[in-house]
Amino acid sequence: MKRDYYEVLGLKKGAADHEIKSAFRKLAKECHPDRNPGSATAEIQFKEVNEAYEALKDPQKRAAYDQFGHAAFEGAGANGGYGFGSDFSASMSEIFDDLFGEFMGGRRTRGRSAKERGSDLKYNMEISLAEAFYGKTAQIRVPASVTCEACGGAGAESGSSPVTCPTCQGFGKVRASQGFFTIERTCMTCQGRGEIIQKPCTVCSGSGRVTRERTLSVNIPSGVEDSTRIRLAGEGEAGIRGGPAGDLYIFLSIMPDDIFQRDGADLFCRVPITMVTAALGGQVEVPTIDGGRARVKIPEGTETGKQFRLRGKGMPVLRSKLTGDLYVQVEVETPQNLSRKQKELLKEFEKASNDTTHPDTIGFLSKIKAFWDRAGKP
Repeated sequence: MKRDYYEVLGLKKGAADHEIKSAFRKLAKECHPDRNPGSATAEIQFKEVNEAYEALKDPQKRAAYDQFGHAAFEGAGANGGYGFGSDFSASMSEIFDDLFGEFMGGRRTRGRSAKERGSDLKYNMEISLAEAFYGKTAQIRVPASVTCEACGGAGAESGSSPVTCPTCQGFGKVRASQGFFTIERTCMTCQGRGEIIQKPCTVCSGSGRVTRERTLSVNIPSGVEDSTRIRLAGEGEAGIRGGPAGDLYIFLSIMPDDIFQRDGADLFCRVPITMVTAALGGQVEVPTIDGGRARVKIPEGTETGKQFRLRGKGMPVLRSKLTGDLYVQVEVETPQNLSRKQKELLKEFEKASNDTTHPDTIGFLSKIKAFWDRAGKP
């Protein structure tokens, strides 16, 4: 004996239409065969739920059922039984949408807007380290698609407008049903836009945009680092048929500098000094990134690799009041191309040298001698 349709859906007689639809969707998802593989009970319940919904969703069928019960549908032939009538696929499509999402075509709404967003563009820009220090306003020329002036981006000739696609009725997708499964595919007639242009614009051939070269102003802030990305909203390619434009992304690369090496906000500068300056001490003048000069005091006995820190002489920190430091690293230069007199003087200096003038050399020689003494013993 068949169960009461209202009882199947867990409702009382006289329930509102939205209550019937909500109960059906909930139960159909819970007992769907794909969610309950191999369950005979779930399959029977699934069929009962669909049969009840087919009878109660239609006002005329529901009125007949309320008056005559199941007898109202006896002898219904091919459309009787479990209620799989001619509109079964349509009534189940919402359930399939909930169960399978995009795989089953998603919500059955109108197709994507004919006004599509334009593509984003990328522009590579090289700047010097000094330009990264000061910041600058640069002018760039970018070839890109812009809105067609002839049709205003609509893609259609003046006086005409796009019409609803006759193949998909404006949904942008066509649906094919086979058994319980419903598959949606992009409409080939309108390419998923839901509209077609019968009289395309002769200037842009219906795309609503043409290629032009534009000049743009780019503000590069002080303190930018290598690979910094600057976004110019709405300066990318124009959208299709009046859609919003994409964005333009400026990727910065900082060219190597002849004097300074950068590490974050700090700068490094290698400065050669003479052997005499290293030994006796003195001063050296070094450049700064802002074009100025700074004096560095070299103490007596300075060795190669010694670093001197100049506070606040580095790069500015992006969007901050902080500034990095400049590190001056000295390198003692070995004299070359010596004259005879210079060689003689150096030899005299060598003879006058002792353990105190070359402590590292003497210390290293002592270690070598001790090593060889140990190596000669069993």
